[in-house]
Amino acid sequence: MNSTNEIKLRQLGRTDILVTPIGLGVMELAGGGGLLGHAFPVIPQEEKNAIIKAALEGGMNWFDTAEMYGAGVSERSLATGLKAAGKADKEVVIATKWQPILRTAANIPHSIEDRLRFLDGYSIGNYMVHQPYSFSSPEAEMNAMADLVEAGKIRSVGVSNFNSARMRRAHAALAKRGLPLAVNQMRYSLLNREIETNGVLETARELGITITAYTPLARGLLSGKYHKDPALLEKVPGWRRAGMQRNIEPTRPLINAMEEIAGKYDATIAQVALNWVIYFNGAIVVTIPGATKVRQAEESAGAMKFQLSKEDLVRLDEVSRKL
Repeated sequence: MNSTNEIKLRQLGRTDILVTPIGLGVMELAGGGGLLGHAFPVIPQEEKNAIIKAALEGGMNWFDTAEMYGAGVSERSLATGLKAAGKADKEVVIATKWQPILRTAANIPHSIEDRLRFLDGYSIGNYMVHQPYSFSSPEAEMNAMADLVEAGKIRSVGVSNFNSARMRRAHAALAKRGLPLAVNQMRYSLLNREIETNGVLETARELGITITAYTPLARGLLSGKYHKDPALLEKVPGWRRAGMQRNIEPTRPLINAMEEIAGKYDATIAQVALNWVIYFNGAIVVTIPGATKVRQAEESAGAMKFQLSKEDLVRLDEVSRKL
C-alpha cells in the first residue's frame, strides 16, 4: 500500500497557480437559483459552510463554480462558506466560468463584474469559457479573456468541453497575447474515457494544458452505493435514473474490482475511483467531485491521502476497457 499524508500541489497548465489534485466542485450549491437551480436541492447556507469547511480541512485548496450554476447562487454560497471558514483570498484558488450560450465575446468584460461581485472579495484564479457554443469564435473569446488578465480581473484563462481542434485554436490565440491556456474542463472517469481517444488528452499533453475532470464518479455510479442497494435509485431524479439502472449490472465487474482494491488501502470505492482519475495519467489530470453532504466532501478529500500502485491502476484500466 502506498499511503501519504502529504498532498503534492500541481501546476495549473503552464501558469504559476498551484492546486491540490482534487478540488471541490460546488455546482450542487446552486439549488434555488437560475436555470439550473431546480436541478439541485436547496441546501441551507449553514450546511454549505460545513461542506466547504470539510473540504478545506481535508486539504483541498481550490473550488470550481460557474455563472451557469444558479446565476450567482453557487458563487455567492462559496464566498460565504470561505468567509465562514476564515479563509483569506490568497489561501484558496477559485475557478469559475462564463456562460457563452446566446452571447458573444463582447459580453465577457461585462459579466465578469457579476462574477466578482458574487465572489465578494475572492479573486478568480481561472476563468473558463463554459461551452463551445457562442456567437463568437474561440479567438474572439480568448482575446476578451486576455484583456481580463491584463486588467488584473482574472489570473488565468481556461475552456470547458472544447474538442482538440477548438482547444488548439484557443491556445494559439492566447499565445499571441503571451498567455497560456491553463485548463480544459472535460467529463472523465473510469466510465467515460472519451478524452483518451478523441485527441483531447493527447493535445493537452502536447500543449501543457491541465485537464480538469468533471463527474469523476459518473453521477454517483462509481461510489458503488447503487450496486449495493439498487433501491437508492428511487431517490435519483427521473432524467438520470433510467440510464443508471441500465448500467448497474454491466458495471458490476468494475465495482467489484474497486471494492477489492479499496480494502488494500483502507479506502472507499469512491476514493479508489477518484484516485485513479488523478494518478492514471500523471499530474496532467485533476478533478472536482461535488458534494451535497459533509461526509462526501470528507471522502473526496481523503482520496488524496494515498496513491494506487501501478498494478492497481492498470488493473482498473483493463477492467474499465472491457465494459
